[in-house]
Amino acid sequence: MRDGILRRFGCAAACLLGLLPAAARAQDYGGFSRSDRPGAFDFYVLALSWSPTYCETADRPDARQCASGRGLGFVVHGLWPQFERGYPQNCSAVERAPTRQAMEVAGTVYPSEGLARYEWRKHGTCSGLDPAAYFRAARDAREAVTIPDDLKGGGPERRMAPIEIARLFVAANRGLRPDMMQVACARGALQEVRICFSKDLRGFTPCPELARQNCRAGTVTVGAGR
Repeated sequence: MRDGILRRFGCAAACLLGLLPAAARAQDYGGFSRSDRPGAFDFYVLALSWSPTYCETADRPDARQCASGRGLGFVVHGLWPQFERGYPQNCSAVERAPTRQAMEVAGTVYPSEGLARYEWRKHGTCSGLDPAAYFRAARDAREAVTIPDDLKGGGPERRMAPIEIARLFVAANRGLRPDMMQVACARGALQEVRICFSKDLRGFTPCPELARQNCRAGTVTVGAGR
């Protein structure tokens, strides 16, 4: 009889879990579970995409971002709530669409409106902020990072070691250390630099999991701006 009760309880629990919206379900991150609840995260990651690589490799690159003559270097890909291990995404079962005023803020941060809206849905909904506040947070994080002079875009194509790129960012940003960032590459080219911020965005913070995933190539192509 006891086994029957346990079986019925297990079924009820499983059925209840099936009724929960996907955003509220717990996910397994290497041995422990975290749920995608808005505002429940450990720190932020500011992802800065190297625009020449995106324009060269994307299946359908944004026409405005990749227009000839723009000469973009690093652009904001996103501001991502992050766990010490893993990350939440798509946290709101009922999405709050950004207002026109929110999109005006986004326009000062992101290279395209489509990217801004996508980032809000996937990552911004996990921040616990409304759309306008989330886009302002992304703007504040971007303004807190100094792009090294050698990586401001517009220069010729060259080859650089990922560790050299990291050192340039560390030298240009007081308080930033190699264990607080990640240099990402794809197909032998610089893809992104990802910098970790405390949850209150008042400073950089260590992020060992991301730092361990640094690009391992000897050198990468740093493409020329268009």
